[in-house]
Amino acid sequence: MDWFVIQAYSGYEVKVKAALEEKIQLEGLGDKFGEILVPTEQIVELKSGTKKTTERKFFPGYILIQMELEDDTWQLVKQTPRVSGFVGGTKEKPLPISEDDVDNIINRIEVGEDAPAPRTIYEPGEVIRVCDGPFKHSGVVENVDYERNSVKVAVQILGRSTPVQLNFMQIEKT
Repeated sequence: MDWFVIQAYSGYEVKVKAALEEKIQLEGLGDKFGEILVPTEQIVELKSGTKKTTERKFFPGYILIQMELEDDTWQLVKQTPRVSGFVGGTKEKPLPISEDDVDNIINRIEVGEDAPAPRTIYEPGEVIRVCDGPFKHSGVVENVDYERNSVKVAVQILGRSTPVQLNFMQIEKT
């Protein structure tokens, strides 16, 4: 079986996946299909002072499907509501994606479940607001470490600029 990318209406990826799984079962084609993936990752955001973990699709509008490409399987996927078609190749003969690409996407899904990514991206020189801890006022981002989910911020203490190491949950954009 090869992996293919299908394009679905944005926002309907999970419903399309469910519809595909139902159609596969009804048609009795389970042996010609493998996994169906909607690539998502976990993100952490701060809302009203509390940490909230949510899921975000990192390829919105796209679904990965493992299948044997035959006329009946191709038609089943193409005729599923809210599916625009296959990505790659021609309309009559879609091309599978490489195993390296599939491994990278699956690895990104698994890593995203272990270490949630921050929702907000910070840049050096950006003015932020510290919302937690003893330095509850504005500061300037000096350095960002996404692996450790921390940021070095210059804050004013007694009239002097002092660097402070904070985590992403302690700051927010102004």
